[in-house]
Amino acid sequence: MNSMGMDRPPTGHDVELAARAASGDRRAYGELVRRHGSAVRGLLRRLGADSATADDLAQDAFMAGFEQAAEYRGEGTFGAWIKKIAARLYLKKVKREARLIFSDTVEPTEELMVRDASGDAASRIDLDEALKTLSRGERLCVSLCYGADWSHAEAAEALNIPIGTVKSHVRRGLDKLRAKLARPEEGARREAHG
Repeated sequence: MNSMGMDRPPTGHDVELAARAASGDRRAYGELVRRHGSAVRGLLRRLGADSATADDLAQDAFMAGFEQAAEYRGEGTFGAWIKKIAARLYLKKVKREARLIFSDTVEPTEELMVRDASGDAASRIDLDEALKTLSRGERLCVSLCYGADWSHAEAAEALNIPIGTVKSHVRRGLDKLRAKLARPEEGARREAHG
């Protein structure tokens, strides 16, 4: 655009960009959206949102983040801060639609549990697919505590369930993920030694 570099995106640390955004600098906030948008959408998909819903909720989270930018103090990463906003929006949506289920009887679909005999499918499975095999409660608790960096207490409060239930869902969910994501040769070694 001109020799002053006006067409370049703003640079700086997230804390600096957030402070500029709090003062109304939309370009600075746009850079934060560019930096963290993909991670926020990924978290929302891991929580259970389909792609279109993840996009919509990510946009809503960033709009709320812009309005609340003055509240971000740099005590944690901007990414973690905006992910908490996005996760709260997702939970509100789920609760509003009365789809929140915390039943230990909810099991993954058989289709996702099937592995081919050679084990190749198991070695290629990614985290997103593995998360789909968890019960809804396990998936939400693992994603909130590890994807959004919430404490067990924060997850319990947001989900309105006992902290012990959150810890149980996280433990079982992580155990299932480890088993699902283990390389076939590691699983065979465990079975041989166990």
